[in-house]
Amino acid sequence: MQLEKMVKFHKAVGDTTRLRIIALLRQGPLHGQAIAGKLGLRPPTITHHLKKLKETGMVYSRRDKNTIYFYLDERRLESMTTAILRIGDESSMKAEELYMEEKDQVKIIQNFVSVEGRLKQMPRQLKKKLVILSYFVQWFEQGKTYDEKEVNEYIQTFFDDFATVRREWVMQQFMYRENNRYELNPVEMWPMVVKR
Repeated sequence: MQLEKMVKFHKAVGDTTRLRIIALLRQGPLHGQAIAGKLGLRPPTITHHLKKLKETGMVYSRRDKNTIYFYLDERRLESMTTAILRIGDESSMKAEELYMEEKDQVKIIQNFVSVEGRLKQMPRQLKKKLVILSYFVQWFEQGKTYDEKEVNEYIQTFFDDFATVRREWVMQQFMYRENNRYELNPVEMWPMVVKR
């Protein structure tokens, strides 16, 4: 999850009314009038708060005839709530064990990347795999979004198994994926810092 999305999420839940709406929706779907009645607020106020919650993806709506019901996506809420802890755990846990001298990184790249710039094979050892993943992911520009086809085409310039590389970039926090769109995560989120 990108840092900006995490900040947006925490801002959205950092409001008493929105937290009360989340608590209500945990009990089941409700329409806007019902939420307004239970909270003693006007419908336009509820509409405003629901819009903020929907922007984060933790609340979604479905129409039933003339009524729009709002649902809480509890899995997404839980994932977003714990994302900051996962980043903290990964960075503190991996920082020491994944530290590697630059000369050692260069050696790994020389062993796994041919002179033509193609990846010979994906390393099995995590440290070596992270060096290779970070080496190739640096082609992407910070802040730019790429569709899956672009990512696949780039990967195929250096490795045939594009699905594996793409999946590893996301799993190891080098990239963020949503709706088949990919974006480079800030370097601070990477499992190891590599000079760019």
